[in-house]
Amino acid sequence: MTTLPLTGVRVLDLTDGLGESASRYLADLGAHVVRVEPSAGSASRAAEPRVNGVSIPFVLRNANKRGLTADLALEAGRRRLRGLIAEADIVIESFPPGRRQALGLDPAAHPAVVWVSITGFGQSGPYADWQATEPVLYALGGVLSRSGAPGAEPLLPPAGLVEEAVGTHAAWAALLAYYRRLRTGQGEYVDLSALETVVHGFDPGFGTQGSAAAGRSEDFPRGRPAAANFYPVFRCADGYVRLCLLARRQWRAVFDWLGSPAEFADPAYDTIPGRFAAADRLHPLIARLFAGYTRDQLVAEGAARGVPVGGVHDITEVLALPHFTESGALVLHELAPGLRARVPSGYVRVDGARAGIRTAAPGLGEHDGQGPQWPPRGAGQASPPENGSYDPAARAPGRAAPGERPLAGLRVLDLGVIVFGAELSRQLADYGADVVKIENAAFPDGLRQSKRGAKLAASVAWGHRNKRSLGLDLRSAEGLALFRALAAEADVVLANFKPGTLASMGISPQQLLELNPRLIVSESSAFGGVGPWRTRLGYGPLVRASCGVSALWRYPDDPELLCDGMTVYPDHIAAQVAAAAVLAALIGREHTGTGAVIEIAQADTALVQLGAQLALESLRPGSVAAAGNADPAHAPSGVFRAAGSDEWCAVTVRTDAQWAALCALTGAAEADPRTATAAARIANRALADRVLADWLSGFPPAEAMRRLQEAGIPAGAMLRLPELLTDPHLKERGSFARLTHELLPSSLPAAGSVPRYAAIAEPAQHPAPVAGEQTRELARTLLGLSEERIAELVESGVLQPAAAPVTT
Repeated sequence: MTTLPLTGVRVLDLTDGLGESASRYLADLGAHVVRVEPSAGSASRAAEPRVNGVSIPFVLRNANKRGLTADLALEAGRRRLRGLIAEADIVIESFPPGRRQALGLDPAAHPAVVWVSITGFGQSGPYADWQATEPVLYALGGVLSRSGAPGAEPLLPPAGLVEEAVGTHAAWAALLAYYRRLRTGQGEYVDLSALETVVHGFDPGFGTQGSAAAGRSEDFPRGRPAAANFYPVFRCADGYVRLCLLARRQWRAVFDWLGSPAEFADPAYDTIPGRFAAADRLHPLIARLFAGYTRDQLVAEGAARGVPVGGVHDITEVLALPHFTESGALVLHELAPGLRARVPSGYVRVDGARAGIRTAAPGLGEHDGQGPQWPPRGAGQASPPENGSYDPAARAPGRAAPGERPLAGLRVLDLGVIVFGAELSRQLADYGADVVKIENAAFPDGLRQSKRGAKLAASVAWGHRNKRSLGLDLRSAEGLALFRALAAEADVVLANFKPGTLASMGISPQQLLELNPRLIVSESSAFGGVGPWRTRLGYGPLVRASCGVSALWRYPDDPELLCDGMTVYPDHIAAQVAAAAVLAALIGREHTGTGAVIEIAQADTALVQLGAQLALESLRPGSVAAAGNADPAHAPSGVFRAAGSDEWCAVTVRTDAQWAALCALTGAAEADPRTATAAARIANRALADRVLADWLSGFPPAEAMRRLQEAGIPAGAMLRLPELLTDPHLKERGSFARLTHELLPSSLPAAGSVPRYAAIAEPAQHPAPVAGEQTRELARTLLGLSEERIAELVESGVLQPAAAPVTT
């Protein structure tokens, strides 16, 4: 039986809504999570959708936890809570600014505890006291401005993705600080803003970009691009498929499939921008070709030709797909007594076993009065081996130097590619790990192939800062021998190739662990290494289409106009999931002295984050469809036009008190029986929406947002990417750093740390290496090769230094 890496770690969960998925992920990874709620229960127990009175989001995000109650209005309740905090390792809470202080809870009173505070906008800044909802965060975070059809109302992504994204970042922040505590004995206070998570972590406009960026204008036009043309969808005999053409060879295979039409023989169409510009002529040809095939036939024919084609599946179909059942990604689980549904199990596999859902969410106060709530220290943790490979003294608290970055001393061998690979290893590099990116000039990373006229791709600068590059031919016997020598002394190996690639090279995770039993190996792919789709070509757009994300990210009345073409979701979030799992494995190694194999399927990230929709459809077939911008549970709600050209605000009125405040702002009749209650407003949605729309159209979006928020109504102006750089809240919180590189024409805005740490320093901004830049240095220092031997290996192409010296 696999021992999960966080076994024995104590986590106290004080969240309500935002952030609940953070401790669920830690619990999946083995942590002992105790959730404390008010005596009347958390507000999130009423979150929609509900079935038989049970909140589906609540039971999914609180599985694998224990449940207690404490009346914090009473001193006895606060005393009980302080006692739990004193014995915890990690505390995660979502109190609004000022609430923690009012309760007399002081992180400084518990200097060894890692304390993570999750709020919509952070503990400081002009928006700190504002109301945050997913639509508000999508609008203010720059996501909304890139979603939707040109000239149409911008479109909100599917519900639920923001909370889960925040949860993955909170889990990472908690584990990074906890890993530091293992080395120093010191706790940490973390201020995590959901807005900054969306800006920098969901699908950053100023971060590693996907291939769609090649079709985007560099001057950030105000209008939304025809993003459906980036990864077009075509009707076929039994549904829809998506085509994902990135490489020249893929286009040439499609050109041949089309019968080599002379109109598209020009080499100009070998490029993404060239094909994008000709979409109005090219796509009708492809549509006619595909119309006579079924989805399965197109996927199979595409695979045979090396063309990435994937079926577009709705939520009903996803639940029935054999791959997700056979891989263990979807499982039957009892969410509550008498409520059994097919749901996502969890994000990752550890040592071959799914780290996922095990027990149902606790009933209110289910574990009150059951004696000690924490396991004994060391419970469930294996004893350190006695073979000399593990030195407890070397890992005792206090061994890290003051001010040292948390991951200093770790060496990471990075075989990762494109967005996921860059983002995963960047997180480790940013906090002190020595990340060595292994590159082969014959098979360059896709990020390095999208320079768009510059000497260095901006995505490389963003995604590979703080790393070193080793040019090494792993397809040669000598190159593999050198890699094995590096792996024997490394701490982590990262890869995101098609399943089986490492094994075919003779460096499977098991073979690497035989070389180095303390190694953590993280292997990722689109659909994982288990199940019928394990060998499928996988890119983010095909993952989204296969998991139901694309079918929900559309206008309700147009099944062919999918609006997820500009995003690279779930790459960044899946990388964050992987980074947290790697940290968990490193923490587990501190107790066991042994390594682990982490397996991540990017599809599983999307499934977990659509968990509420999947569970609801499982329980009530036919009930889940694209909702557009309206919140089915609230009215007025949606994206409303503001004064100005293509200016919009996302607003949701959730309570009668907020409706009363809106009536006071607009002069509407609060007592009108057609809108006086929540049920009446939903029944008369058009009327309720019109009250808000008519008022909002008279104000610029920033002013409308301010007035609504001051009245206690959640509202967010739609910001375009350049506006993020001047937003007063993000500026005051120092949300952007500047990244320079001598191969770029100017500096770039870049993310600093998404969480704000009290003690952990902001990431460095060391320039990304050019391919092979540190090859000679690494050959000398890590491999111990002589200059003569290095010259021989360079001459044979085994070692591949940069073409010319680069000064940085």
